[in-house]
Order: sequence, then structure tokens, then C-alpha cells
Amino acid sequence: MIQTGTTAFTRATLALCLGSFIVFANLYITQPLFPLLRTQFELTDLQATWSLALPMLTLGLSLLVYGPLSDALGRRRIMLLTLFGSSVLSLLLPLTQSYDSLLALRMLQGLLLGGLPAIAIAYMGDEFERPALLLAVGLYISANSLGGISGRLVGGFVTDWLDWYSAFYLLGVLSLLGVALVAWLLPPSQHFQPRPLRPKTMATDLAGHLRNPLLVTAYLIGGLNFFIFSNQYSYITYVLSDAPFELAPSWLGMLFLTYLSGSLGSAVSGKLSQRFGQPDCMLAGVLIMMLGSLLTLYQALPTIVLGLLVSSFGFFICHSVCSAWVNRNAEHARASASSLYLVCYYLGAASGGFYLDRFWQAQGWNGVVLGSLLILALTAALAFSLRYRLRRAADLSTATPAQAG
Repeated sequence: MIQTGTTAFTRATLALCLGSFIVFANLYITQPLFPLLRTQFELTDLQATWSLALPMLTLGLSLLVYGPLSDALGRRRIMLLTLFGSSVLSLLLPLTQSYDSLLALRMLQGLLLGGLPAIAIAYMGDEFERPALLLAVGLYISANSLGGISGRLVGGFVTDWLDWYSAFYLLGVLSLLGVALVAWLLPPSQHFQPRPLRPKTMATDLAGHLRNPLLVTAYLIGGLNFFIFSNQYSYITYVLSDAPFELAPSWLGMLFLTYLSGSLGSAVSGKLSQRFGQPDCMLAGVLIMMLGSLLTLYQALPTIVLGLLVSSFGFFICHSVCSAWVNRNAEHARASASSLYLVCYYLGAASGGFYLDRFWQAQGWNGVVLGSLLILALTAALAFSLRYRLRRAADLSTATPAQAG
């Protein structure tokens, strides 16, 4: 098993982080372009967000396939093939002639982008010792946010400098170079035990995960948090592109540098969860998100940026801990369990815009914050329920038979 401080740990973690970087750069490249797409294609605010929401939807659905498929066929090959295919599609996107064709290719790209996220943590679970797993998961998820930042920066700055077509060309070329490096760095699986690919077994595995309350609670926390977090960023681009801010796409892209606080949150999440416990870290992350959302109500650019920094830090702490929690508490088929978590995660992001759009249309950004706090209060309650469940189990395990009765 791979241990921290070894060359194998460095190579495997770096390869998975780079793969994650490629996935999320390609996924999020359109987010700072929503106001531009709204104008160019004569769309509503909600329709412009579909260039991100729909690939998120197909990415989430694809995870139901990749996880079980990798349990049967192995992890490494699927991750590399899907990374390559999604990078090629970035080179084809500028050739589209309409918004409908753009959305169709983005949906196909989402299907391929799901390959690595569905499998990466299961690969770590197979190959890494537990302390190395906790550290690697935090670093891997921090790369998620760095990739998302970079994709948005490329989208914003290249669009301002040239046009949005060139942004896709540049990202596609860089992604293909990155895939070659991932293939060189990533060690072959040493401890993977293949299982026959049986649809009935796949369905049984998924049903078993859904009967595990420890997993289902984490699925809901991760999905509902991303339901809010991702779509807050989508609607804040409209706030900042209109008067009195009137920010250009390059400046909207820089807004996502606030994800850097999320990278820090992910990187420290493993150590925090070892010290304070995973449910407590989940609850703290949600409460931090609520604080960040409230800060954005003061409509000055520095305060909005501060609020997003705070929210990002809290969100990625909770997300990192939830991901590790699922892998730890899955009783079997870890890849399927992790995939199901990510299905909930991305379906949450894909559908959150429909929820928040009602608040946006009614009360603008104040409405978005109100809608956000309602959902975050629910996820805080779910995190507290996990905390209570574990403490109750610990009390029962130390009680005498008479006390337990």
C-alpha cells in the first residue's frame, strides 16, 4: 500500500490532481461567460447557465456507469481514455454554429469528464494506506478548485483578448498535454481486485449504499451544498456584470480566484477531521458557508469577494470530509459508493439554478441569499444528525449491558 512521503505517493497524487485540474478547467470554462452568452445568443439568465448546468447533469449521470465499470475493468485505463476524449471535445466546441449545438457537445463532454471523478478516490482507496488516503483526498479536491479557477480565468481573459472560441482551443491543447503527463505519472494498480460486470450486481450495490444512512446523509449534505454553492457563483456574475459594477469577462473570471480559499480548506480538511471528527468538520463547513453568504448582502465589491472567500473555504472543507467519509463508511464496492456521492453532488449543482432562479426573479441577489440560507440550514441539521448518531453509537459501545438496555 502507498504510504505518505514515498515516490509512489508523490507520483500518484500529482497525477490524480493534474487529471482533476483538467476535468474542472474544461467543465467551468463557460461560467464567467454567462453574461456574454446571454447577449450573443439572446438568452434568459437561466438559459445562459445551461452551458454549465447541462454538462454537470450528464457528468453526474455518467458516474452511475463509470464507478461500477471500473470495479470490473480497472481504474487507470478508464480515467485516461475519458480525459483524452473530453480534451478533444474542447477543440471541437468552437466549431459549433448555434447555442443548441454548443449545448449538445457540452453534454457529451460532461459524459466524458465524469470518468476521472468517478474513479479517482476509489483508486486511492485501493492503493493508499488510510493516513495517506486522507491526505491525498484533501490534495485531490484542492486540485478540483484550482482547475475550476484556471478554466474560468482562461475563459474570461482569452475571451477579452481574442474571443470565446480561442479560449476553447487553448484549453483543449493544454488539456491534451496534461493527459500525456498523467499517463506517465500514474502508477498501475497493484491492489485492485476485479469483479465481474453484472448489471444486477451493480444495481444491488447501489441499493445497498442507499440503505446505509451514514452514506445517504453524506450524499444529501454534499449534493445540497453544491446545489447552492455553484449557483451562487452563477448569479453573482450577473450582479457584477450589470450596473454599478459592469465587470468584463476577464474580471468575472478573476472573481473565481476566491476558490483559492477552498483549495486551502481542502488541503487542511484531512488534519482537521482527524483532530475534531468528520461530522464536526462538516457542520463547521456549512456554518462557514452561511456566514459567507450573509457577507455578500453588503453590495460593495470587497465585501462580496470576502463573502465568496469565506463560503469557498467552508464549502470545500465540508466537501472533502464528505468524500472521505463515504469511502470510509462504504461496506462494499467503494467506487460505486463514491460515484453515487458525486451523482448527488453534480445533480445538485445542475438543478440548483432552477431553485435559485425563482428567488433571483423575485428579489434579486437578496433573494438568492435567502434561498441559500434555507437549504444550508437543512444541511447543517443533517451534519448535526451524523454527529449525534456517532456519539450515540460511541456511548452505547462503552455502556454496560444493563446501561445499554
